[in-house]
Amino acid sequence: MFAIFEVGSKQYKVQKGDVIYVEKQDKKVGESISFDKVLMVDSTVGKPYIKNASVSCKVEKQGKQKKILIIKHKRYTRSLKRQGHRQPYTKLVVTDISLK
Repeated sequence: MFAIFEVGSKQYKVQKGDVIYVEKQDKKVGESISFDKVLMVDSTVGKPYIKNASVSCKVEKQGKQKKILIIKHKRYTRSLKRQGHRQPYTKLVVTDISLK
């Protein structure tokens, strides 16, 4: 059984036991989260979401991705700006897909 659900502005296709990385969620490690914006479960398609369907996940880790460097350079003026960024994420393990 697989499901496609929405977290933030992104969609994920998962099965039970899958590990996914999503945008940072305000939960502590070990807590569970239930997502109800389910777009599809096996062959059942929602318009746009399926009523009474949910995907349950367990928070495994809160962290930050690798640093990326942003460089803004203007030619001829000898101006250069460097900036770093680390995007926060939440690592989730899918525990259950339910369709009532």
